[in-house]
Amino acid sequence: MRTVIFDLDGTLAETSGDLIAAANRCFGDLGLGPLLDPREDAATAMHGARAMLRLGLSRVGEVDEQEIERQYPRLLAYYDEEIDRHSVLFPGAVEAVAELSRLGHPVGICTNKPEALAEKLLVRLGVRASFACLVGADTLAMRKPDPECLRETVRRAGGDPAHCVLVGDTETDRVTARAAGVPSILVAFGPNGHRTADLRPEALISHYDELVAAVQALG
Repeated sequence: MRTVIFDLDGTLAETSGDLIAAANRCFGDLGLGPLLDPREDAATAMHGARAMLRLGLSRVGEVDEQEIERQYPRLLAYYDEEIDRHSVLFPGAVEAVAELSRLGHPVGICTNKPEALAEKLLVRLGVRASFACLVGADTLAMRKPDPECLRETVRRAGGDPAHCVLVGDTETDRVTARAAGVPSILVAFGPNGHRTADLRPEALISHYDELVAAVQALG
């Protein structure tokens, strides 16, 4: 059976609100006030902490990369404190993962979120036990879009790296799957949903009700 590997932020769960709140606390420490809007800047949150810091600081002047590196661990600490205040699983995600498992598909998570934070979030959301493995940004010596990160996630899930699919929401996920020589299924919902069709994945889903059929159509 084809192994199904999921991205986390923007794919399984809407996490942008808590990420942006953490970034805005950093900006507040600098005396700048909230520089990111939870609605308008949600897509940037899916590209990570440094992307949020860079966008916010660009709105008040020239971006200092050293300041971004100083604020990065602070942002992660703030995020760790309130990791699930606003974050929720997308509708149907739990049911789709359960059905894939029932059909015999190994399932795992490959995310560029630090492993400890991803573990904590999944536990808080009540779904950690649904996945055979979790590989985060710092689990291995590499991260997405390095295809070996995906391949190792599949191995840890008990599957064959040549027979898997990556479910994601960004160009990083599409590029990772392509580099690994396997298909991707991208979600047409969430913060990046309006952009995923342009990435030309093997399949698009507009709701998790469509995932199992999309996986089965890949053979």
